[in-house]
Amino acid sequence: MGARPPVAIVEHVLGEPILILAGDLDVRSTSELRAAVHEHIRVCGTDRISPVVLDISAVRSVDATALKVIAAASRQAQRYGVRVVLRGAQPAVRRMLHLTHLIRLIELEREPVPA
Repeated sequence: MGARPPVAIVEHVLGEPILILAGDLDVRSTSELRAAVHEHIRVCGTDRISPVVLDISAVRSVDATALKVIAAASRQAQRYGVRVVLRGAQPAVRRMLHLTHLIRLIELEREPVPA
């Protein structure tokens, strides 16, 4: 069995700092996920106007533990006036958010309606 690829990559897209999460977010990646999300919020959450973006479009699967980590980080950031937004949630991730009722705690980025 090969080494697990990194869970998080920070990229600046058009000047907007985005934490790109990829692969499988599960109980095995919880500590790495927690560290990456909290660090990203700490560094990028100083501008309270723009949301802190977590891009999960490259996430293949997610479990409740990983979503709880994101929800807890989001809730903690809200205490300091910082919004955390998930970008690119695939249907399976959205389904898990609804099943775990964490959809109430995690904000999803609105996608534009096709013209």
